[in-house]
Amino acid sequence: MGADVETVWWEPGAVCLIDQTKLPHTQAIVRCRSVEEVAEAIRRMVVRGAPAIGIAAAYGMLLAVPDGGAAGAEAVLERLQQAKATLDRARPTAVNLGWATTRMLRAAQWLLQQGAAPDLAARLLEEAHAIKAEDLAMCHAIGEHGAALLPDGARVLTHCNAGGLATAGYGTALAPIRKAHAQGRRVHVFVDETRPFLQGARLTAWELQEAGIPQTLITDNMAGYFMRRGMIDCVIVGADRIVANGDVANKIGTYSLAVLARAHGIPFYVAAPSSTIDLSLPNGDAIPIEERDAAEVTHVAGQPIAPAGVPAAHPAFDVTPHELITAIITERGVIYPPFQEHLARLLADAPGEPAPRGA
Repeated sequence: MGADVETVWWEPGAVCLIDQTKLPHTQAIVRCRSVEEVAEAIRRMVVRGAPAIGIAAAYGMLLAVPDGGAAGAEAVLERLQQAKATLDRARPTAVNLGWATTRMLRAAQWLLQQGAAPDLAARLLEEAHAIKAEDLAMCHAIGEHGAALLPDGARVLTHCNAGGLATAGYGTALAPIRKAHAQGRRVHVFVDETRPFLQGARLTAWELQEAGIPQTLITDNMAGYFMRRGMIDCVIVGADRIVANGDVANKIGTYSLAVLARAHGIPFYVAAPSSTIDLSLPNGDAIPIEERDAAEVTHVAGQPIAPAGVPAAHPAFDVTPHELITAIITERGVIYPPFQEHLARLLADAPGEPAPRGA
């Protein structure tokens, strides 16, 4: 996987996904032919990672366009609004999902106002392709900016999977690692297994192995041991939502790593595209945290690991306070505290959303 891995793509009438529930042992493709099937694939984590589910949802919106828009503008918009609501409900924490569906809906509204109903589907497909291409470009830029933070011989701890499988194909947290490796620097990655869904053990380890990047897989509760022994130089994680004050929602267990990193004087970096920034929420307390099925805690790969009937909790994400974050790596550069000021400036300086493709 030295090249970008394609996680999500479009075939006529279908959103195609690598089934991440079956990796690393089986590489299977799921084809979703309705909005509901895309939403279910997102819920079941067939596709996962904030940027990737945003791309999947953008393509999923196309499945709500009937007969190229021939049903009439008002009916088409109603169907697209319903599709957006269905997709947005699939996973509430990652902001990229709603960001992508909102962009697709606005593109449809603009195109219909311009009288583009007969070829609406083709125009919206161009918009979804653009969202995917922009994400890939952002990930490569994150890699360039973040690689500068990794000296030769860097030992990096990661959590969950924020590689190509979680994005359009290159990654966020793995992007600086991949870029530094490509530039000839020695990098060794300590991969948190990431219970309970094991994204680190199943997905990140697979991606790094395919890319030929040295790694060591560890259980989540080993992180402090390796930090205390001086074997971790920095932590890089992805993000599902970054709010106005710089608080970050990411996979459950991220907060614990940030506390450990602070205790051991280790830099803690968050890597994410600007589409993950949500200035509408003032702080992390306002972020909705997805609660997943407790069976994902009591079972692994369908096999029970706890006594029958034992209750279990499964918050899928936690919030890392901005005070514990050394810097946020974006496609527009590395942001340091004070985050509230610098995040607002980054979005204010960003180019406006482009007009819909084919306009």
